[in-house]
Amino acid sequence: MSVRLPPLNPLRAFDAAARRGSVSAAARELNVTHGAVSHQIKTLEDTLAVRLFERGGKRLRLTPEGALLFPAVTKAFEDIAAATALLAKPQTSGAFKVACVPALLSFWLLPRLSQFTSRFPDISLTLIASNDPALLHAPDIDLCLLYGNGRWPEAWVRLWSSFELFPVVSPTLLSSRPLRSVRDLRDHVLLHGDDGGEWQTWLAAADALDLPRAQQHFISDARLSTEAALNGQGVALGDAITASTLVGRGDLIIPFDLSVPAKDAYYVACRPAAKATPIAQVFIDWLFASLESERLAEPQGFARHIVRSRAGKAEVVENPPPHGS
Repeated sequence: MSVRLPPLNPLRAFDAAARRGSVSAAARELNVTHGAVSHQIKTLEDTLAVRLFERGGKRLRLTPEGALLFPAVTKAFEDIAAATALLAKPQTSGAFKVACVPALLSFWLLPRLSQFTSRFPDISLTLIASNDPALLHAPDIDLCLLYGNGRWPEAWVRLWSSFELFPVVSPTLLSSRPLRSVRDLRDHVLLHGDDGGEWQTWLAAADALDLPRAQQHFISDARLSTEAALNGQGVALGDAITASTLVGRGDLIIPFDLSVPAKDAYYVACRPAAKATPIAQVFIDWLFASLESERLAEPQGFARHIVRSRAGKAEVVENPPPHGS
């Protein structure tokens, strides 16, 4: 059974008054009279049969019911504004240069590039595989997608996605050398896309720091360690963003039901002046909208559930179900 939503104008008046803290300020924002805002708020309260603001005092205060409604209303208006901006295709054209984390460029951005170019055919992209924050201040770089802590001075920075790390392995390698438990990793090559710290964190979570390691390869970045795993050279660490398509196609398998938070995260960053350009605006909007739409449509088959003991310590499923079951 569908639920009838409150009328739009009273919701706008409520949102403005809650954000501004006064009816007068809300009226100025909406370019209407003080009485019009008061009337719309009263209409909304009558519709919902609750009080949304405490009366009295110089500044409006939300009731518990108002505090419950406010964030949902604000987010709804923000989502509508963002979607409207994407629908109104701006007249943008020209060249745009992006530096991107190599793994993110290879396994996420390039496979989706046609989605952007079909919407903005007059934008010519130059893509550079790099995770060097110094490029934020390179005059010929317009935007960066970086993996790091996000603390880069004199730059506009916005978190794009945090993520968790988990082992990935090719089905070809598993067919010849099974991974029935974490202890079986001693018979596999560990592929590092860093200095070894990420695998150290995962093994600590799996209570397997004492695991003998027959062989390890240290590779310059996560893109190359993932490609090595694709070629059956060992077991690498992947994440749900860069490995999702590979896992979905069956090119890689997640052998254990345990993931650990990555030390850092993916950020979109650029010089403040560069962000103000129309091309930067549409590219940034596309990056966030694409990521959000894929999260909403993520297949259940890719979901991984971390098993935890009652004490809160992560445990590994020693006999995971076969891939695809």
